[in-house]
Amino acid sequence: MGNKLPHPFWLFILIAIAVLVLSWILASFKFSATSPADGEEIAVKSLLTKDGAARIITEAVPNFVNFPPLGIILVVMIGVAVAENSGLIFAAIRVIVTRVSAKWLTFTLALVGVTGSVASDAIYVVLIPLGAVIFKGAGRSPILGAIVAFGSASAGYNASLVVTASDPLLAGLTTSGANLLDENYVVSPISNYFFTAASAVVLAGLVTLITETLLVRTAATADAEPDEDSAGDEQISAAAEHKGLRNALIAFLILAVLITLALAVPSSPLRGEDQGVLNSPLIVGVAVVIGVIFLIVGTVYGATVGTITAPGDIPPLMAKGVKELGPIIVLFFAASQFIAYFKWSELGPVVAIKGAELIEKASLPPLILYAAVVVLVCVMNIFITSGSAQWALMAPVLVPMLMLLGTAPEVTQVLFRMGDSPTNVISPMSPYFALALGYLQKYKSSAGIGTLMSMTLPISITLLVGWFLFFMLWYALGIPLGPGVPVR
Repeated sequence: MGNKLPHPFWLFILIAIAVLVLSWILASFKFSATSPADGEEIAVKSLLTKDGAARIITEAVPNFVNFPPLGIILVVMIGVAVAENSGLIFAAIRVIVTRVSAKWLTFTLALVGVTGSVASDAIYVVLIPLGAVIFKGAGRSPILGAIVAFGSASAGYNASLVVTASDPLLAGLTTSGANLLDENYVVSPISNYFFTAASAVVLAGLVTLITETLLVRTAATADAEPDEDSAGDEQISAAAEHKGLRNALIAFLILAVLITLALAVPSSPLRGEDQGVLNSPLIVGVAVVIGVIFLIVGTVYGATVGTITAPGDIPPLMAKGVKELGPIIVLFFAASQFIAYFKWSELGPVVAIKGAELIEKASLPPLILYAAVVVLVCVMNIFITSGSAQWALMAPVLVPMLMLLGTAPEVTQVLFRMGDSPTNVISPMSPYFALALGYLQKYKSSAGIGTLMSMTLPISITLLVGWFLFFMLWYALGIPLGPGVPVR
């Protein structure tokens, strides 16, 4: 069924057209809702008019250029690309995973996998074969190692110990949804950081638990020797790599100290209005800070190991990162038009108000409502595996609807994270599902989809249930989701 869905680009175009037609139909019936904020009547506006057609044409470029996630993801990825293409990220992953005791092997591999989204989708290509080789070297099933790597990286994609490129991307899309009700609302890329960092440890623990209690009995022994070349690039000597990582860590610590001082010193010019910290330019513009940090530490590592030999080597690495964003940028063009039409037609607020009224009449407790949202995202994710595409579709409805019920956009974003990640690992629509199957067949030639699904489904269910239970505890304790972001 999922294979019959059009490419996400065309999906957005078709839905944008549906919005145009729906705006005309509902406007003809004078469909409206009363705003609970000010009591004003909000009516659906038809876009299939002379003025609507002119606006669609003349504002297509501004819609795209001003799309909140576009600039944020470009700025962050320019820095991340230098850290990735200089070899820093993969070297750090390799060193962390290979230098732990056998007792902590599963947990460490799982934690690196969960946090591996900092390397974007490239984590699958690196960590799955690396996990298999490491487990094989420890005298354990390489299939089990590959499953731990794939399961943690895929099912735990939306949690991480560090801020990743997906954080500003999701924040931008959440901001777009919130702006349907409040044009001045801005969701920070670090609005969920406290929760996602803690979740990374919890999810790694859950993967370890299910692996050592169930999957260890399911995994078969290897049929063939692993491909050692797939474990990583060995052209850089261990001594050079160690020195590069040391220098990169020193650079990171220096930057962390400078940023902390800039926020802590009362007279600092980088403090916000009224000497505030949360409204500091460093927090408000955290996407730039993240990009610069990745850029500097990546450059230090590359200069140390020789992957960067001159300043002229850096721009091509940045360009490579932007080039890899090509498919996302194309998708953003269609998504930005859909969201703009949704906003112009007033469908967003009207649907949100009507939906909120129905939910309010049902008198669902907040946690029951949140569980329903998570399940909805799970089901959608099986067919639309692109997190950005799925959230771009759902945010314009879910974010304002839950805002009207007293739920902050940052909380709705957390609900999306919990529903989106766990089913990644069981969706045949995901290209990395096929990639993982290919690696499994290197060690067990008879392995098929059933083999992979029998080992990933327990991970998916465990992380889905366990993560939401962890959120319930977090919610009950009232711990902030991120800096200045209450959970209730």
